[in-house]
Amino acid sequence: MGRAFVGIQPSFPAAAREALKDSQLRTNLAHATGTIRGKRARVTEELPDWEFLREAARGIKQQTLADLADLLVEFEKNAQAAGAIVHWASSAEEAIAVVREVAERHGVESFVKVKSLTTDEIGLNEAMNAVGVDAYETDLAELIVQIANEHPSHVLVPAIHKNRSQIRDLFIEHLGANEDTVDDPAVLASIARAHLRSRFLDAKMAVSGANFAIADTGSLVVVESEGNGRMCLTLPEVLVSIVGIEKIIPSWEDLEVMMQVLPRSSTGERMNPYTTIWTGTAEHDGPAEVHIVLLDNGRSRTLAEPVGRDALMCIRCSACMNVCPVYERTGGHAYGSVYPGPIGAILTPQLLGPGQAETLPYASTLCGACYDVCPVMIDIPSILVHLRATGPHGGTEKAAFAEVARTLSNARGMRRAHRWARFGLPLARLGSALRIGPIRAWSRSRSLPQVPRESFRDWWNTR
Repeated sequence: MGRAFVGIQPSFPAAAREALKDSQLRTNLAHATGTIRGKRARVTEELPDWEFLREAARGIKQQTLADLADLLVEFEKNAQAAGAIVHWASSAEEAIAVVREVAERHGVESFVKVKSLTTDEIGLNEAMNAVGVDAYETDLAELIVQIANEHPSHVLVPAIHKNRSQIRDLFIEHLGANEDTVDDPAVLASIARAHLRSRFLDAKMAVSGANFAIADTGSLVVVESEGNGRMCLTLPEVLVSIVGIEKIIPSWEDLEVMMQVLPRSSTGERMNPYTTIWTGTAEHDGPAEVHIVLLDNGRSRTLAEPVGRDALMCIRCSACMNVCPVYERTGGHAYGSVYPGPIGAILTPQLLGPGQAETLPYASTLCGACYDVCPVMIDIPSILVHLRATGPHGGTEKAAFAEVARTLSNARGMRRAHRWARFGLPLARLGSALRIGPIRAWSRSRSLPQVPRESFRDWWNTR
């Protein structure tokens, strides 16, 4: 499972402490997330039916999960009828094997890529590099992350942790930009464009993901902001698209709803600049050979989880990250997954399976801001609480709260607890009692309440 999430960290708390030492990182994150958050708020407030759209989007995704098996079969039938070749991959290794086989058969030594979280999830670039095939990212932010030899830190803006000056320095070092290059966004974009143009024109093969897969037509949909995706999806002779099975939606009518909520929630735009939709192959138009890999990689196991399955409704808009006070301070790398932030805290542990990423559900204040902005109304806080309860510390918490419930449910227990608190808490406040046992970590960032000398019950009895 190690390959499934490249760079997985053993502990979020340890990684977060390191991230918090980087003041430049916090500055970059605060500026970027604040800007996107403000834009989203303005464009959603324009729509009087925004909440109804959210409910409609949630209904579509709930129907998808309920009928997923049938929808996948329908998608496969329609995609193959249109000329695509559909593969099923239960794991990262199986998906990579498909890409490797296609690359070997066509004799390609490199391919261009559309920004894809799913390919990052399975570690496709690293696996293909290991067999001598180079993967070239064409999304500007993904290109920045790639030449910096890092991993994405945000679902929507992979290089959100870097500012313009840092990007300029990377372009000078890796892309041959002049030493006197200014950090103007237009200048930096033109350097990237010149670097990528030959990649597009020479590429024989491309790899993509998909934002949506439409069951009733077998179509795939990619939304993007720069046009690089359009180049990758139309110029190469061979296209391989790796699509998580949860990306299915039933029909074109459902896409209408999704295309209203996704751009507003992600980039704060009324509509995204580029939407590319393709169905199979067509003579003299686009790739002559189209492969679609339907990826499981832990999704079926997550689907079987009665509470946690709602994480599969995510449409990768990143709105939850832009409002999360934890993400804004630590950034995405601390999560050790290509899915950071609140959605990553509930999705990554489930995709990886029991015993993996167990600290991520605790990477939250449970403030609920993520639920308020989610375009498909995923109740992330409730799933976080559920994962905490079923995690390695769930038994301890359950036992502790059971004792609290037993104590608070009878008068004698209440009186006994109050007497203990009246005499015990002053000592504990000195630190001697809280530095031992299972509550020492809890007590490092919390203070105990003041206990009145006289309880209400005692006051009542004496008066």
